[in-house]
Amino acid sequence: MNEVLRDVDPSELQGYIEPKQLPPRGFWGEGEPEGGEDEEWNGDDIPSLGHGELEQQREIREYMRMAAWELPLLTKYAKPFEPPTAEKPLRFRYTSYMGEQHPAANKVVVEFSVTDIPNLTQVQQDKLIKLAGPRYNPDTQIIKISADNFETQAKNKRYLGDRIADLVSEARNPKDTFADVPFDFRHHKPKIFHHFPKDWVMTPQRKQLLDQRREQRWQLEQKRVEEGTLVDGAEIVKEALSTPIFEQAEPVMIEKGKAPPPRRPTTLGAR
Repeated sequence: MNEVLRDVDPSELQGYIEPKQLPPRGFWGEGEPEGGEDEEWNGDDIPSLGHGELEQQREIREYMRMAAWELPLLTKYAKPFEPPTAEKPLRFRYTSYMGEQHPAANKVVVEFSVTDIPNLTQVQQDKLIKLAGPRYNPDTQIIKISADNFETQAKNKRYLGDRIADLVSEARNPKDTFADVPFDFRHHKPKIFHHFPKDWVMTPQRKQLLDQRREQRWQLEQKRVEEGTLVDGAEIVKEALSTPIFEQAEPVMIEKGKAPPPRRPTTLGAR
């Protein structure tokens, strides 16, 4: 650059500043945009923590605007609730994670009651329960099956539908009714519910007796306060801190063979 500007009149170069040569970017900087030099700090900006707070406020206000202006528009898509009919005994449950991708979002759970499956005799219902195995809850009489083997909820739902169809088809198969196979409910651990004993219920007579005892104790304390016999812990501590405990002479270091000087009495106590 100096060789190029050698024959140029210096008066024509007023205000010209030769750009600084940036260091090589290296392998990890290839393909990145040129950022240039950092701006000078003049104390007129907030730190990065403040920018983070502002970004959070912007996000909150964005959702507030959506709740104020866009959510009311969804009322035109509202439908009245209709309970499921006997033709739809299956209840599917999905899990959605708003704003993120989660591996459990593909999981689908289906529940149905054995008695809700149409066209099943008692023998076929018992066979269906035995085929379900540990997926049957004897307390609620509900079979619950889940699937998360596939990458979408639709595929997992289809898989569950096929499995339930196979179970019902096998339960209706008259070749083997599993009548000689006993029920096995060892997988189910019933929950123990502790009910409040009836003998512990607060009766009006018991409540009146407790109120009388509280009134007697309060009157006894008031009488002791008037007589001055009530022990006040705060007063005892205050009195102990204000009075010395005992007096002891202050020890003095002396040389060997010399008589000790008279000791000055010192009062030891809590101040």
